[in-house]
Amino acid sequence: MPAPSTEALQAALATVDDPEIRKPITELGMVEAVDVDDAGRVRVTVLLTVPGCPMKDTITRDVTAAVAAVAGVTGVDVQLGVMSDEQRSGLRQQLRGGAPEKEIPFARPDSLTTVYAVASGKGGVGKSSVTVNLAAALAEEGLRVGVVDADIYGFSVPRMMGVTQPPTQVDDMILPPVTEAGVKVISIGMFVPGNQPVVWRGPMLHRAMQQFLGDVYWGDLDVLLLDLPPGTGDIAITVAQLLPGSELIVVTTPQQAAAEVAERAGAISLQTHQRLVGVIENMSWLELPDGSRQEIFGSGGGRAVADSLSRSIGAEVPLLGQIPLDVTLREGGDNGRPVVVSSPDSPAATALRGIARQLARRGRGLAGRKLGITPTLSR
Repeated sequence: MPAPSTEALQAALATVDDPEIRKPITELGMVEAVDVDDAGRVRVTVLLTVPGCPMKDTITRDVTAAVAAVAGVTGVDVQLGVMSDEQRSGLRQQLRGGAPEKEIPFARPDSLTTVYAVASGKGGVGKSSVTVNLAAALAEEGLRVGVVDADIYGFSVPRMMGVTQPPTQVDDMILPPVTEAGVKVISIGMFVPGNQPVVWRGPMLHRAMQQFLGDVYWGDLDVLLLDLPPGTGDIAITVAQLLPGSELIVVTTPQQAAAEVAERAGAISLQTHQRLVGVIENMSWLELPDGSRQEIFGSGGGRAVADSLSRSIGAEVPLLGQIPLDVTLREGGDNGRPVVVSSPDSPAATALRGIARQLARRGRGLAGRKLGITPTLSR
């Protein structure tokens, strides 16, 4: 059998994506050389973005598999190098599409990414669990999804999504880790050693959010979810300022005490001019073995919050769904595998996937977007 052609080998390499950037390594300029001898043995030189790239083993495995599948290949040797400063600079410019280095892409009027800020009035209502499961469920719907763990003091998203590897930094651009479900994630917990607390005041919180949104390479996302800290403090205001087109989802539990606080979290939209997407009620009931339901925390809180917010803003705020108490939901968070992935048929997963489908069907409005139409004067 004749040795494979260079064109066939390049075509095979074009099917290999960088696991962090999610673009073909050929498009990113990572393939420095491809050589093949008369016996069909191929040597590929791949340039990593940074020394000690945490995904080098994945890249080596994927390149080997892709090249070995080409007819006529008898063996594959993958050599790893590192991009020069000039090559990394060119890569940054390519990924940013010529946009300014510190620009927040989601704040541009022509951004096609839907941004959901998931809020709650108080802690302990399961806001982070809802966020990570919605992200995983939306990814299963075929959407490109990112999550910002904006709860700087109480970060928990990395554990809940099973993220253990640190982000890769290409000069001043950060490549976020990607979860098993294909969701890109960034959190202050990835930069804090051990389980140390974050003790920051307002200006530093604002700067952290700017970096998460502007310095991180998110790529072309369909949906970005932000897990906000409880209440209406600095981060909620910062998100409204940095992402004026972001929309609010309010999470509450059924009892009256939690619902009253959740109303305040949603009412912030009157001041920030963010759109309220709806309310999610968590821990709604416990399904018993005989098929009945036990409403441990009472009932009606989610509907009450939705109705109250509807009256306050003068527009309908729907109750997006009710999520039952479910042991598998807690286990998924502890194990780093969201319940919609680990136990997709469980009661909680079924409810969460139903909410995700509603969000997936929503589209951004045309307000503020360039339509590519040039008006002309007619006589």
